[in-house]
Amino acid sequence: MSQQSASPVLAPTTVPGHVPSPGSLLRVSPAEPMPDLAPMIHRQRLVIEGYCDAPISAEAISAFLTELSDTIGMVTLVEPVTHKSPLYGWAGWIHWETSGAHFYAWDQPLLFFSVDVYACKPFQARDAVALAARHFGGAPVWKEF
Repeated sequence: MSQQSASPVLAPTTVPGHVPSPGSLLRVSPAEPMPDLAPMIHRQRLVIEGYCDAPISAEAISAFLTELSDTIGMVTLVEPVTHKSPLYGWAGWIHWETSGAHFYAWDQPLLFFSVDVYACKPFQARDAVALAARHFGGAPVWKEF
């Protein structure tokens, strides 16, 4: 009978500035900040979520993602792509020169949307949140990472 070796997982570290060696794995507990493995690369993440009064269409997702690019100053490399899940609703994605954004819209179990923005160029999160409110109504919640 063969024995399986455990995956090499390092314990979470509390050593400031610790960077694992290439090929090693580092699991960081939810209470700890994640080490910045590439401090020379700007990374900004934003999640926007909210309720809407009507199902969100592929056209509405494309229009939002296109306007989001202009609003936060991103250069579009690939126009928005959308796809519909027969169970839940539409999803969309846009590719920017400096990363991109994903959009998810649920029809079931409730009318709800979630936007994930990831950029390697600084942007104003409040501008993106205000745009989501204008496009889909309500008062979206948001968090930067």
